[in-house]
Amino acid sequence: MAPIDQVQLSFNPQTLTILNAVLGLVMFGVALELKVEDFRSALRTPKALALGLLGHHVLFPAMTYVLVWILQPQPSIALGMILVSSCPAGHISNFLVHYSKGNTALSVSVSALSTLAALVMTPLNFAFWGNLSPVTSGLMKSVAMNPWEMLEVVVMLLGVPLVLGMWVARRFPAFTHRIQKPMKIFSLLVLLTFIGGALGANFQHFLKYIHLVMFVVFIHNLLALSTGYGLSAALRMPERDRRAITFEMGIQNSGLGLILIFNFFNGLGGMAIVTAWWGIWHIVAGMTLATWWKKHPPAERAGVAA
Repeated sequence: MAPIDQVQLSFNPQTLTILNAVLGLVMFGVALELKVEDFRSALRTPKALALGLLGHHVLFPAMTYVLVWILQPQPSIALGMILVSSCPAGHISNFLVHYSKGNTALSVSVSALSTLAALVMTPLNFAFWGNLSPVTSGLMKSVAMNPWEMLEVVVMLLGVPLVLGMWVARRFPAFTHRIQKPMKIFSLLVLLTFIGGALGANFQHFLKYIHLVMFVVFIHNLLALSTGYGLSAALRMPERDRRAITFEMGIQNSGLGLILIFNFFNGLGGMAIVTAWWGIWHIVAGMTLATWWKKHPPAERAGVAA
């Protein structure tokens, strides 16, 4: 069995182009539900907003660097962990917060601003921590990835659909109302289908190496979720806000991560497998936690933790 750092998952250029378009479609669907008021309302809870953004784009990548140093995984696996930690919040975070009776408005605000910040922070964090870590620096040099090229791709995949979706929602509200739910369901189903196709085309590699990433992803995701809840509890935030911050830190946009891996790293095995497993595991972990919280609603009085 070849070392995981030498394995490259297959994904032909035509399919990759379609996958890029699918992610843009997903972001467009998300943007249809965003309004300028969502960003304004975020400013009314500056402490929670700051924690959500700093925790996601500063603290989590830094903690990932430390975790890589402790666990010493294979370089391509470590680089996948750093890339995942550099991505914005995943699209299902808002659903999980709503399902768990958390503060959905805060979740939407943090997700929206997290995505905007990711236009710069995703390439910046990945380049900084990837080159800083002694485990991954050699791999970064061999790949010689240009962060400006990644910035361009991220802007096209996230920024353009986000602006276009918000413009359509503002300009054509009746039309937007009719297509919001079908668009969300359709775009997410198509994205899951293509990610499933990527896994299916490389299923032998996935089976061979999944044991190398399962524990790493479990610890990595647990670290994100527990840090989000722990910090918001330490700052004495209401329970509903704690649940929102927890999911905003613990749910990553692994679909974006996979696309960047196929765009810039030719499907490098450890990166692709750890990111794909993240996409599966954070749904399992998120739904489990959200279901438990749903059965334990937060206290009704504002500012009182359940």
